[in-house]
Amino acid sequence: MGGQYRIRGDKYPRMRRRRRYGRFVGLGAASAVVLGTVGWGTLQLIDVFTGGGGKASAAGPRAGCATRATPSPSAAAEVPKPAGITVNVLNATTRSGLAKQTADELKKRGFKIGEVGNAPKEYDKKVKGAGMLLGPAASLGSSLPVLATQLGGAERRTDAARKGAAVDLIIGDRFKELTKKTDADRALTALAAPKPAPTATKKGC
Repeated sequence: MGGQYRIRGDKYPRMRRRRRYGRFVGLGAASAVVLGTVGWGTLQLIDVFTGGGGKASAAGPRAGCATRATPSPSAAAEVPKPAGITVNVLNATTRSGLAKQTADELKKRGFKIGEVGNAPKEYDKKVKGAGMLLGPAASLGSSLPVLATQLGGAERRTDAARKGAAVDLIIGDRFKELTKKTDADRALTALAAPKPAPTATKKGC
């Protein structure tokens, strides 16, 4: 080229566009926002269809939750029948004839009768309530509750040193009569009915 503008040498200046870094930064930020929005929406849809994991689904109970207990038929077998219980009827009051009268009524109700007479010295005239039921330690959860259905309000005691399975019904000062047979039979039925075993239920089930 001639004139005022003359290129000298064998190197020519290169004409390049300036890189627009701001555009790439903006596009990256916009992409991140879009991805975040899509991910959040996906989580919301999962919560809608799965219940969010906070409640049990309608299909059944949550894993790890306890179910309700059902009565066990063997529970009734633990309660002895009146025919399997021997009762000693002892009178600790000053009124005569109560021991025999009470023993006869218990016999009619199916109990076996053992000794009938006056209470020993340690209990004679010392039982202020309607009566006292006394038996070995093993009778506390078996024969004593059965006998208690026949005399409401009677005190229950056990003697660890006592031998045998017989239990005592010691008549006290406030004794009037045995529980009416219909009420006693109803109490016996309730006592022998199987009961559900207690189970713990986890919170949130």
